[in-house]
Amino acid sequence: MLDAVLAALFGLLIGSFLNVCIYRLPRDLSVVRPRSFCPHCEKTIAWNDNVPLLSFLLLKGRCRHCGQSIPARYPIVEALTAGLFFAFVLFLGPSLAALKYCLLASLLVGMIFADLEERILPDEFTVGGFVAGLAFSWVIPIADGPTEFLLAVAGVPLKGNALSLAESFLGAVLPSGFLWLTGVLFEKVRHKEGLGFGDVKMVAAIGAFLGLRGNLQTLILGSLLGSGIGLVYILVSRKDHSSYELPFGSFLGIAAIAISIIGAGPWGRS
Repeated sequence: MLDAVLAALFGLLIGSFLNVCIYRLPRDLSVVRPRSFCPHCEKTIAWNDNVPLLSFLLLKGRCRHCGQSIPARYPIVEALTAGLFFAFVLFLGPSLAALKYCLLASLLVGMIFADLEERILPDEFTVGGFVAGLAFSWVIPIADGPTEFLLAVAGVPLKGNALSLAESFLGAVLPSGFLWLTGVLFEKVRHKEGLGFGDVKMVAAIGAFLGLRGNLQTLILGSLLGSGIGLVYILVSRKDHSSYELPFGSFLGIAAIAISIIGAGPWGRS
């Protein structure tokens, strides 16, 4: 339990950094310089006003300098990241497997909120996630994937680390390729973009971490969430369904987090 609590505290720090990334990466700003600042008055935020969660509560959700409201996204991202770190370390202990899921959780939280706010999925999250997922697959095997059967049918039997890497690669390429092809066909038929390429790269990143089965489950669950919640939101807010841009990446991220928790939890390893 102590390991999980320490992981949660570290998750708060990562969540704070993610907030910087969520704001700056879609605007092509450096995440290193300058120091954190208020987007309204552009005053530099002092260290004691930048403590995850605590500062938001002490400041009552307002900038000390200009009094403007601090978006609720800041404490939500910090708390969510901390909670996910706590859960994965609690499930898997202080291990490389927990590190893999914590990294994936960080990337997913960043993508969920970047897409929700700006309809942008930064390459630092998507392409970086794809590379990291492939690297982790070599040292943390992706178990019970369908790739072994597919390769055996194709006459290319693989075992061990090579099989795990193949599972990661095919889990990334096949679903993302299908999604890209679907988007191309939609654009040709409807003469408008129906799917951003950022979503395709996000699916590739998720597949690199979760493998083919996990990625397909994510696509199915994300599509159901997007269709259901998106339709309700459009009806309630009276948006024009023909022009409203659904943050599909946000729903994919939520789905991937759910699939990750199921896979890492004791019920997914029994």
